[in-house]
Amino acid sequence: MKVVDLRAQEDELGFRPEPAVRWLAPGELWRAGVKLVLSSLFASYADKREVQEASPARPLSVGVEGEDLWLDFVADLGDGFDATYTVALLLAAEKVEPRPAPDGTAGSPLPRGALLVLGGDEVYPTASAREYDNRMKGPYRAALPATADGPAPQMLAVPGNHDWYDGLTAFLRLFTQQRRIGAWRTVQHRSYFAVRLPQRWWLVGLDTQLGSELDGPQLRYFDKHLSRRLEAGDSVILCSAAPTWVHTVEDGDNDAFNTLHFFDRQYIRSKPDPDGDGARVATGATVRLWITGDSHHYARFAERLSSDPPQPDRTPAQAAGVEPALPPDPRRRQMVTCGLGGAYLSATHDLPDALPLPPKRSRMREKDEPTSFARADVCYPDRVTSRRWAGRLALPGSRHALLQRNPSFGAVAAGVHVALLLVLSGLLGLVTERNPVAAVRSAGWSEATVLCGVVTVVVAVLLLLPWAWRRLRTRTWHTPSTAVAAVLLQLLVAAGVLIVAVTVPIPADVPAWVLVPAAVAWAAVIGGLVGTEAFALYVLLARRGQAFGWQMSGQSVEDCKGFVRMHLDTDGTLTLHPLVVDEVCHDWTVVDHPLLGARPVPVEPLPVPRLLEPPVVIAPTSRAQSTGQ
Repeated sequence: MKVVDLRAQEDELGFRPEPAVRWLAPGELWRAGVKLVLSSLFASYADKREVQEASPARPLSVGVEGEDLWLDFVADLGDGFDATYTVALLLAAEKVEPRPAPDGTAGSPLPRGALLVLGGDEVYPTASAREYDNRMKGPYRAALPATADGPAPQMLAVPGNHDWYDGLTAFLRLFTQQRRIGAWRTVQHRSYFAVRLPQRWWLVGLDTQLGSELDGPQLRYFDKHLSRRLEAGDSVILCSAAPTWVHTVEDGDNDAFNTLHFFDRQYIRSKPDPDGDGARVATGATVRLWITGDSHHYARFAERLSSDPPQPDRTPAQAAGVEPALPPDPRRRQMVTCGLGGAYLSATHDLPDALPLPPKRSRMREKDEPTSFARADVCYPDRVTSRRWAGRLALPGSRHALLQRNPSFGAVAAGVHVALLLVLSGLLGLVTERNPVAAVRSAGWSEATVLCGVVTVVVAVLLLLPWAWRRLRTRTWHTPSTAVAAVLLQLLVAAGVLIVAVTVPIPADVPAWVLVPAAVAWAAVIGGLVGTEAFALYVLLARRGQAFGWQMSGQSVEDCKGFVRMHLDTDGTLTLHPLVVDEVCHDWTVVDHPLLGARPVPVEPLPVPRLLEPPVVIAPTSRAQSTGQ
């Protein structure tokens, strides 16, 4: 049975399986926009992080010194049931035996992580207790029901922007009160954490709210429970809510990485002087892995070492991802984005080739000299597939086309074009000195064409004036906003609707009460279909920003999901195993369960994940420094 059928068994399951969010559905856009505004206001005047200082701040630890440890990282998970539950089942499996990586690297059995780290956006589209129950808690509880057998795996969560849409209220209730989600045991007391791992590793999770700076209580927590305990040679895994390192190039925001660089510089690599004179001294610790979600793809950037040969530009083969940009080296620090836990798939063809961090033009007063990080040769989806799939949004008949995935968008486009027809008809009446109905009835195509051409030119000039003024004022070149294309494309569609309407022969005896509804219906049908297609074409013209993200979010791709399984060896080596499934489960049946009452299981066997790339080996700080990083 499909998700729609499972929803009929909500009472037996204990939660309501939900379909994937249709992100370009007007109602969804409106609700998300309202929540974003309200959460931003709430965050500005009642920051929930400030009141968490009253919560316990006991040190956390996972694993036993001298023994190896398995950890799982998944992010952007609480969306449609099919994708979220498939990933949850894979995480819950006692072990997975992945298929080989594309280069033939064989996959060995990988046991379930003793710790599951949720890297942000645990629920979509907006946070509430009900949405968490239906989209995250219910599926994860069903994937790994609580039992008394064996040690319970632990769970930690970093809040993302969608978790903040209710001011973090539901997130704190779910993840900071030591409750169980199935067999997983939540252990954190705040929306951020520092966890001691074996072999002198630390796991750190930050709460950067909605992109703001770190708050005072959070910094005091890390100063006490992390910085003062770090010693020379310690290694850190740092989890954040967004890949701000990519935003420095992708969005052109030179200050996007400032908060993370400040935290690394002031709270990882330095600590208060034990002599108590207020100065800070070096800890000798480093962040060896930065990992996040938020962007719903897999991408990795590896540090360039001083021993690497100069490589200013990528070859075409490297840009296509068929040759490695940098050879594997455990000494490299890694920056990983893996937001494949359940939400729609994001594009990768816009990812930069290199990241100088921190950017020289950032406004930080104290910062390091830039270090270059190069994009790894493997990403998911690969860049060629990403670019090809983005075009499906404007491909009529495709099941991923804008109108097929967001049917209600057509109703909005229809309404817009009905309004435009009425406006253009009124203008035509003014030009021809007739009432609008008479103008549409008797005007020729030439009159309508001239009118529409003049209106389009006037609107284009008005839209381009701000761009021209900015160019003259700053004397710098920049391309006009693609929003100009969005408006002009819709005007062209409206012009076509009007021109065809006045061209069709209309008998003189057709009354106005018949003509007007017919014209409105014509504008609604053609405007709804062609106007939606014009909007999809505008989205494909975008090269950055929100509109660029719609290329994939508008398709709500439910397949192509995964997570990162990490192994911390007894010698301190950290190995990353990025695992993906190209197709999630879509057919389910419900079986009886002694603890849950009823539990959904896939009709077909659970898909076997594959290694996306050969395991990424990261040496601990002590060895990386001793070998000349």
